Amino acid sequence: MPIGLIIIGDEILSGKRVDQHFPKVVQLLAARGLQLGWAEFLGDDRERITATLQRTFASGDIVFSCGGIGATPDDHTRQAAAAALGLPLLMHEGAKESIQQRVRQIAAEKGEAPDLTSAEHLQRLQMAEFPQGAALIPNPYNGVAGFAYGTHYFVPGFPVMAWPMIEWVLDTHYADLFNREPRAEQSVLVYEAAEAALTPLMLALEAAWPRIKVFSLPSVGDANTRRHIELGVKGDPAQCEAAFAHMCRELDALNVEYVKP
Repeated sequence: MPIGLIIIGDEILSGKRVDQHFPKVVQLLAARGLQLGWAEFLGDDRERITATLQRTFASGDIVFSCGGIGATPDDHTRQAAAAALGLPLLMHEGAKESIQQRVRQIAAEKGEAPDLTSAEHLQRLQMAEFPQGAALIPNPYNGVAGFAYGTHYFVPGFPVMAWPMIEWVLDTHYADLFNREPRAEQSVLVYEAAEAALTPLMLALEAAWPRIKVFSLPSVGDANTRRHIELGVKGDPAQCEAAFAHMCRELDALNVEYVKP
């Protein structure tokens, strides 16, 4: 199943904050023998989030969505998910209890009685309103749950909360997918060569070994590095080894300079 990532927040698109979710999710997946199939960045635009979720719900992909599940005016993800599903947004009793438990905990730490009727608390309870039928994703940081619907998983934008919640989803629901397909990767740095000159070799490699992919990452170089292309193969370990050996022989025949990185 393809795995997708949606990262939501005007602060990312404006550059006020630098996204940390993308590299971390790639790392979390790689540690389990999985890889990201796609990623999208969205601003705090309810209509655009709704349209995106309508498309991704229909895809059947596993999707992690980070951000926008709070209760302030710029948080739209809960409402957009409900609209995309055509479902009402309802108070989830389990999520409500987790929020109230957090309020009780904070009050106890201050030596105060919790006020579960205050306007502030009632505003906070909006974070327990999810699309009808949603399941909870536990939040080990402060107990305020995220939610899941089908193969979509909605977590806060805060990395300290989002990352352990994503790990919980993976380990709880998708352990059967871990390390299912062994993968290998090998590459060389090819100096002062044009990609166009190497393209026939890349096409031939993928045709001869269908369970590998060829990748080409050009660099224009800088004061410390010459112009080069990282040329490699990745995929099935046995085919990867054979394809890489053939690739090196062909590079020798082309009389180009290359080294292993």
